[in-house]
Amino acid sequence: MKDRVREAVFNLVGTEATGKLAIDLFAGTGALGFEALSRGAARAVFVEQHFPTARVVRQNAALLGATDRCQIDAGNVFLWEPSAKLDADRPWLVFCSPPYAFYMERERETLMLIKNLVERAPVGSVFVVESDSRFDNDRLPSSLEWDVRPYPPAVVAVGRM
Repeated sequence: MKDRVREAVFNLVGTEATGKLAIDLFAGTGALGFEALSRGAARAVFVEQHFPTARVVRQNAALLGATDRCQIDAGNVFLWEPSAKLDADRPWLVFCSPPYAFYMERERETLMLIKNLVERAPVGSVFVVESDSRFDNDRLPSSLEWDVRPYPPAVVAVGRM
């Protein structure tokens, strides 16, 4: 997620991070999860498939003194989700920012990932889904009301429970 899009996202949801479990899917460097922690999230779960990048997330957590509030899972997000043990006692702030190509090449898996997490999420959870204009945001779970905003080339959908 580009810096300007991340800034826009946190202008939309930043005040809602307090006390939530931040879940940073396709975490990359973990910028979204760490930003959520800095805005009051209780804990953060980072899921990143690229093992060297997951090591960077661990190093960043240590540098920030947040290791005790971070869970870093290195592996495929699609394989992680079905067995993920996530805190259901507090609402979630979920960031789903996969490579844009996944919405075309792995659309079914990506939509199933989001749907499954929406179904498991506690009341009060917030979902942030970043895609590009090729993806039809009307395909997101209809159980949430989605606020869709363009930040070319990105499109950000925020769904609240």
